[in-house]
Amino acid sequence: MTQQIQMPGRKDCRRAELGRTVSGLSHNPSYFLSYPYLRTPMIAGGLFVMDKDYFELLGKYDMMMDVWGGENLEISFRVWQCGGSLEIIPCSRVGHVFRKQHPYTFPGGSGTVFARNTRRAAEVWMDEFKNFYYAAVPSARNVPYGNIQSRMEMKKRLGCQPFKWYLENVYPELRVPDHQDIAFGALQQGGNCLDTLGHFADGVVGVYECHNAGGNQEWALTKDKSVKHMDLCLTVVDRTAGSQIKMQGCRENDSRQKWEQIESNSKLRHVGSNLCLDSRSARNGGLTVEVCSPNLNQQWKFTLNLQP
Repeated sequence: MTQQIQMPGRKDCRRAELGRTVSGLSHNPSYFLSYPYLRTPMIAGGLFVMDKDYFELLGKYDMMMDVWGGENLEISFRVWQCGGSLEIIPCSRVGHVFRKQHPYTFPGGSGTVFARNTRRAAEVWMDEFKNFYYAAVPSARNVPYGNIQSRMEMKKRLGCQPFKWYLENVYPELRVPDHQDIAFGALQQGGNCLDTLGHFADGVVGVYECHNAGGNQEWALTKDKSVKHMDLCLTVVDRTAGSQIKMQGCRENDSRQKWEQIESNSKLRHVGSNLCLDSRSARNGGLTVEVCSPNLNQQWKFTLNLQP
């Protein structure tokens, strides 16, 4: 990866070389060799080469983070938001050897350390978007994250951009919940997720192994009770048990498209029929609505619930 940064008050550009594997790209070496570099929004926290002067100017590591975990988020946000860029150099090679046992301990356990570190990164760099972090990891609110005054002063001194700029300019592919969403992300049922199966308007939906990459498995439950994928909404063909579910263009007052979460947000019930989204027929033509029951075929959980 190559990184060029113009810092306030300095005329020279600092460069850093960083390497990591990129998922979703071709494994054909000629694909990588045809590009001098590939931009990336995120790097591994300890696998890079960086000009020492630039590293120090940028603020080094956050010394109030414990051990490791979350530093990849912090340093990636910081580089981009403070004038730099992260770029994969395809020909670079980085070796990383793990020991069988850590020669150190994690104070309070690795989970506590990770929560502390990621919370510090969120508090310093994510601005109002940190609320999505807390919605995804509510237990982090109970983990002290220490004093961040010096990091906030550094952020101001370097003239860093807000997190909204990062989302719009660095990672525009990342879909962020908007003010109309009350639940967001994948709609999971065990290891499977609600999936468009590549279908469009009037197409049926099904389930497919969760891949955590958004795309066909990205859904939102909105305040007006729609379950949306882009501009398509889950629609009940008719209001009887066994009715098929299709994707149709969202219509504000269409009662066939109104859903609500019930039973501690573990089920999706169609408002007009009081029937629940069910996957029992997924292999035989798609999802249906059925009489609500404790059956596992009706257990659904969004990745992120923004309201209790």
